Amino acid sequence: MKTIAIKDLMVPLDEYATISEDASLSDAIQALENAQQAFDHTKYRHRAVLVLDKTNHPIGKISQIDALKALEPKYKEIQGKDNKGTFRHFSRMFLNSMLEHHRLFDGSLDDLKEKAAKTQVREYMHTLSSDECLNENATLDEAIHILIMGHQQSLLVTREREIVGILRLTDVFSAIFQSLSGFSGRGN
Repeated sequence: MKTIAIKDLMVPLDEYATISEDASLSDAIQALENAQQAFDHTKYRHRAVLVLDKTNHPIGKISQIDALKALEPKYKEIQGKDNKGTFRHFSRMFLNSMLEHHRLFDGSLDDLKEKAAKTQVREYMHTLSSDECLNENATLDEAIHILIMGHQQSLLVTREREIVGILRLTDVFSAIFQSLSGFSGRGN
C-alpha cells in the first residue's frame, strides 16, 4: 500500500461539486444533483459539496447529513455545539420520542423547499481544518490511518498548501477491495 499514492485515487478539485459561500442550501442541493449526473457512473457518487470563498478556495463542506440538519434547525439545539453523534447509542423508542417531542420535520415539503432557499450554506457547512488535509504524495496506508482514526468520510488532498482534490473513503475502500478480489482468503 506504500506504493499507491493518493493522488492516483483522488477526485480532482475541478471535478468535484462546489458552490460559493454566499449560496443557499437549495443551490448546494442543486450543485450536488448536477455533480451526480455529470460524474462517471462507474464510480461512487458525490456525497458532499465543497464551499468556496470569494477567491475560489475551499473553506467548508456541506454533506448530505449537513443538508438534512439545515432543513431542521432544532437539531442544533438537540445535539449541542460539538454536533457529534451523542445519541448514537440510544434506543429507537427514545429517538422516536425525541422526534415527536421536538416536532422535527413537522412541516410540508413545500415548507422545506422554502427553508432551503432562505438558508445560507455558511450557517451549516462543516468548516475545513488542516486535520482533514493530506499531501498528494502520501501513501494509501497513511490515508487509511487518518480516515479511520479521524472517522472521516473524505480528506482534502494538497499540493504544497493548495487543495487540489478530494480523497473519498469510498474510493479508498474500492481500491483496497478491488486489489483483494483475486485473493481467495484460504491458506495453503
